[in-house]
Amino acid sequence: MDHAEQRRWLIRQLLDEEPDYRSYSVPEDTQEQKNMLRALMNVRAPKAVSDEFLAVQDEYLTCENTSSGVTDVDDMSPTKAGGRIYLWQGDITTLRADAIVNAANSGLTGCYIPLHNCIDNIIGSKAGIGLRNYLGNIMDRQGHPEPTGRAKITPGFNLPCKYIIHTVGPIVQGRLTKEHEAQLASCYRSCLEIAEENGLRTIVFCCISTGVFMFPNKRAAEIAVSTVKEYLREHDGIEKVVFNVFKDVDLEIYDRLLNR
Repeated sequence: MDHAEQRRWLIRQLLDEEPDYRSYSVPEDTQEQKNMLRALMNVRAPKAVSDEFLAVQDEYLTCENTSSGVTDVDDMSPTKAGGRIYLWQGDITTLRADAIVNAANSGLTGCYIPLHNCIDNIIGSKAGIGLRNYLGNIMDRQGHPEPTGRAKITPGFNLPCKYIIHTVGPIVQGRLTKEHEAQLASCYRSCLEIAEENGLRTIVFCCISTGVFMFPNKRAAEIAVSTVKEYLREHDGIEKVVFNVFKDVDLEIYDRLLNR
């Protein structure tokens, strides 16, 4: 199968899994096909899948992700905050690093809203359904939702990174509290600890909790930077910490904290 044939085959396989979807046809338009494939992956619960499906999916997604361009963290320049702290703006799923951090929900198996623009959905869509199945097994064994401020590590599957570290940030509804701030700091420490425990030397942080979890951007960045700096002063196992931002407003905030 060529790349387009792989995409159509994957869609058909996912449609045929569910009785309610079997009458659906595969769109002719390429972008509509990509949207349908992502949406079907988004709503699929963790469950068994054939080796053939995973093989085709992995080849397809690896090609898709590579075509988007890959940036190696080893090619980045450090900030003025020190030789181990970096700042980069762009899509975290395009970074080649030992680990990237995913801002997860307490269910930990991903975002189930079709085509949602949160980082959890985007990472899951580009990594593939193997990631959700892997996390589903973790959560089945754990038997309860993931606590706020903790972290779990998984392979990177079809992303350029080796691993994904999933952490649950605090949800701010109303006034920001000291508890929210302590929970966010715990997210950063937990990710750094699990990275170091696994012998990783590079880690990329997203802006944890500042999206749909509504943590104020500026205060979140201040906590992130201070927590990371404190950790690096006390530990030497991690060589590079990258603060990844997507929005211009976050770039300005982090640039002020790290370069001025």
